[in-house]
Amino acid sequence: MILLDVYSLNAYKNRKENSVYEWNQMQNFWSSDNYFSFQNTFKYDKEKVILDKYTLIEKKRVRIIYNWLQYFSTKSFQSEFEEDDFAIMELFSDVSGNKYQQSNFEFAATLRKNE
Repeated sequence: MILLDVYSLNAYKNRKENSVYEWNQMQNFWSSDNYFSFQNTFKYDKEKVILDKYTLIEKKRVRIIYNWLQYFSTKSFQSEFEEDDFAIMELFSDVSGNKYQQSNFEFAATLRKNE
């Protein structure tokens, strides 16, 4: 069996395209050195994918980090695994096993390989 958690389409609907500029973003998450951070968020509606692109400018280097996030309905999630002969055994609201609620921004599932 496999236990996975993913973002739901509800979370996708709540994300917006935007641009954010910060000094030492998220309390120096990206570097212990001082840096400027430019975060650009792009939505790809057909694929239900979000790109958070981070441009980090430090004194000695510039880095670009691409953080791709895919969002799923339970149906689209299941179709990702059917072609490899996996079936969803149970849905949950999270990996702790809380009862599945369609309104959540994430969900988890146990999958089993069909024999």
